Amino acid sequence: MAKDLPVSPLAVPLPELPAIGGVRFATAAAGIRYRGRDDVLLASFAPGTTVAGVFTRNKCPGAPVTWCRDILPGGTARGLVVNAGNANVFNGAAGAAAARLSAEAAARTLGCAPEQVFLASTGVIGEPMPAERIVAVMDGLAADLAPERWAQAARAIMTTDTFPKASTRTAKIGGVEVRISGIAKGSGMIAPDMATMLAFIVTDAAVPAATLQALLRRGVGPSFNSITVDSDTSTSDTVLLFATGAAGNPPVEDARDLAAFRRALNAVLHDLALMVVRDGEGARKLIEINVAGAVSARSARRIGLAIANSPLVKTAVAGEDANWGRIVMAVGKSGEPADRDRLAVAIGGVWMARDGRVVEGYDEAPVVAHMRGSDIRIDVDLGLGRGRGRVWTCDLTHGYIDINGSYRS
Repeated sequence: MAKDLPVSPLAVPLPELPAIGGVRFATAAAGIRYRGRDDVLLASFAPGTTVAGVFTRNKCPGAPVTWCRDILPGGTARGLVVNAGNANVFNGAAGAAAARLSAEAAARTLGCAPEQVFLASTGVIGEPMPAERIVAVMDGLAADLAPERWAQAARAIMTTDTFPKASTRTAKIGGVEVRISGIAKGSGMIAPDMATMLAFIVTDAAVPAATLQALLRRGVGPSFNSITVDSDTSTSDTVLLFATGAAGNPPVEDARDLAAFRRALNAVLHDLALMVVRDGEGARKLIEINVAGAVSARSARRIGLAIANSPLVKTAVAGEDANWGRIVMAVGKSGEPADRDRLAVAIGGVWMARDGRVVEGYDEAPVVAHMRGSDIRIDVDLGLGRGRGRVWTCDLTHGYIDINGSYRS
């Protein structure tokens, strides 16, 4: 956690996270940037573990993202190394060498090929990556691996996060119960595009890599790719999903066999995504935006994100100002089809404007009362079609400036 940051008022408690067969964790303080806290995570996976991943579309990705993209086609994983405090971004050939050095060090301790070790880094951009500090703690990490250390893992990957984020679910495949658990970090530079911040999900189910990839790629759409804190897409966004196979479920032969598993996975992804928004830098309110009546689902999502990313909308919510005109503005600037004379806007379930004007007899009192709460709902109906979309964001307070204005100091 960054120094002196108060825990978000929207924080949720860390759930109990039972051990999952086939995965063990260890954390250590390498002193990459922070002092007096663990900042490196090593995860070890059983032989045969399959892996899926989605990554940032930012055109200036970090070296760990490039490394993971290159090895993902192999479809198997034996290790994961994550560090906090340095993003290893914009470091040129030295950054790539640092990534390989970390993977090779982990591979030696785990007895596998470097191309089976996945990497993720988060923190300051453009500072040289002291990979030797990761290498120095690797033997100690390997000797300390244990299956029950989910909570320590969630805390070790934090940067400006104010609380650790985790979720867990169970499902059945072929009558065999399997578990899915995940951790995530993220608080600022949040506007995902294919993935988000850092998130690592592990299941003891046996699922082929190609199937796992399809499930993950589809699952990030309504979860990680439907949240925004500040409209900035990180250079390090990574979501990795590992399946150890330790549960011993029968082979997956039909997509219908995975219906319950898919629902459980999507629930974990959704939980983690909303925790990231709840921990948005300086956030005091969680905002859910529902768009209906758009010409398509894609158009609805874009309109929702235009509202969610509007500083004027976000500051109005922070100030508890029921200013629906700002929502109309955001709809209009989205570039998507809209008709002011069909548009309707509601806050807290109260329709304020409809058919291009204020609703007759509109009483702002219940809306003002809703705005004083911590969970804000905005509804928009464009009246043009059947397209629907839902996105989440948070308010914009001075706390965001305080955190980001002193991030490197």
